[in-house]
Amino acid sequence: MVTAHKFFLITVTSLAITCSVIAGDLPDPRVTPGAINPQVTQENIQQTICVQGFTKTIRPPAYYTNRLKRSQLDGEYSAADRNPKHYEEDHLIALSLGGNPTDVRNLWVQPRKSEWSAEKKDQLEFVLHRLVCRGQVSLQDAQSEIATDWIAAYKKYVPTHLDFKVKGGWD
Repeated sequence: MVTAHKFFLITVTSLAITCSVIAGDLPDPRVTPGAINPQVTQENIQQTICVQGFTKTIRPPAYYTNRLKRSQLDGEYSAADRNPKHYEEDHLIALSLGGNPTDVRNLWVQPRKSEWSAEKKDQLEFVLHRLVCRGQVSLQDAQSEIATDWIAAYKKYVPTHLDFKVKGGWD
């Protein structure tokens, strides 16, 4: 027989687990609010982010992001699962949207396997990049929406642009 006390504990525990899963798919805004690259502006997107290969010229080296990932898993993004292979060190505001490449306020450990995985965020980044470069969304709006709540931005933009397909990783 389940008593009222046991029911309450089960409910509270279930809510805590659910909230932590949802919260784990978004970065902590106190730690990772996002940071922009001051060299990318609305006025110069056709010479910067809209040029194929631009992100390769500014992407930080793997040793930098790998070291940061380990540090974050041991610190502000501490998790029961600390296996670095299960996470991607991700730019909250993607490099392809004028995100800062090395500012730690723009980098966080994103789970690879969750409902809102790195793969889904990659799809959003691809869609927003296409919309920004086509002049359909401003650079500032795209940066703000992805930094504020990338999952809400995904729900807003990706289902209405299923014709945009990302192949492999995107950033």
